[in-house]
Parts: sequence; C-alpha cells; structure tokens
Amino acid sequence: MTKMLLQAVSRLGMVSRQVLQHARRNIGVSAVAAQKAAPVTDPIQQLFLDKIKDYKTKSVGGKLVDVTPQVESALKDELDKVDRVYSAAGKDMTQFPSFSFTDPQLESAGLGDTKDLDIVEAEETIEEVEEDNKPYFVLT
Repeated sequence: MTKMLLQAVSRLGMVSRQVLQHARRNIGVSAVAAQKAAPVTDPIQQLFLDKIKDYKTKSVGGKLVDVTPQVESALKDELDKVDRVYSAAGKDMTQFPSFSFTDPQLESAGLGDTKDLDIVEAEETIEEVEEDNKPYFVLT
C-alpha cells in the first residue's frame, strides 16, 4: 500500500512540474499579446506616436518637412559644394564604384642582365662563401 502511495506522489510531482511549465509559457505569451492589444497609457509615449504619424503624413515624395527657404538654399549650397569637391556632377552616386586593377611590369632590381652570368663563376663564388663560413671548431 505504501509503495503505491509513493508512486502516486512521485507521478503527481512530475505532472505538477509539467503543469507549472505550461502555465509559465502561457503567461509569457499572453502577457506580450495583452501588451500589444492594450492602448498606450503613457502620455509621452502617445505624444511621440502622434508626432511620428503626423510626420508620415507630411513627408510626401521624400522632401524635407516644414522647410524654410533658407534651409533649402543651405542644402542646395552644400550639395553644390560636394559636387565641386568630389567631381560628382553628372555621376550616379548610388552605384558602387567599379575598379579595374592591372599587374605592373616587374623588373629585376640590382642584378643587371642575368644572361651574362656565367655558371662556372657562380659555382666558384658559392665555394668561396662556403669556405669563409666554416666554423672555427667542431663540437663532437
């Protein structure tokens, strides 16, 4: 009898853990849904949203909103300055530039003409260098 009671209690513990896990998940999901459905109660947040909607209705065609003639002339002057400095007049600045690289012609530096090099002279030079670099003593 006690054995059956212990098994029932252990199974009840596993079931309760599963129920708690599902309840946590459902509360997490429903909290996000309730937050999205609820109207904005913060007056600053509501003012911000109203300004964004107002800006969206005013900005038609990608032009500046509530611009004065002085601001337009300053913008035109700056764009003309950029055209002069970067030679951008008549170029499509929205495209990525194309590059073309060519390999330079390489020349041998300081060797002179290699056709005149005599193989026998080269072998003699190597032997002289090897003799000069012999150690003074040999470890055994």
